Amino acid sequence: MVRLHPHAKERLAERGATEQEVTATIEGGEPFPAKFGRTGFRRNFAFTALWRGKQYATKQIEAYATKETDDWLVITIVTRYF
Repeated sequence: MVRLHPHAKERLAERGATEQEVTATIEGGEPFPAKFGRTGFRRNFAFTALWRGKQYATKQIEAYATKETDDWLVITIVTRYF
């Protein structure tokens, strides 16, 4: 199960991500080691839309999470467009 920390939930709209995309990133993205003993997950999504007035083809989400029992708690997210 994937849960979002309140900080991560606050960042969704401002960074252009959805809760479903973050869950998909944790479940099917590429894991990598992150600071503070956390795990980062990275996944690209087809975007082909405007973000802040500019057209992009791809949206990349990085979710930083910590393992809690059987759940992943997502602490924050970063979104890149290219």
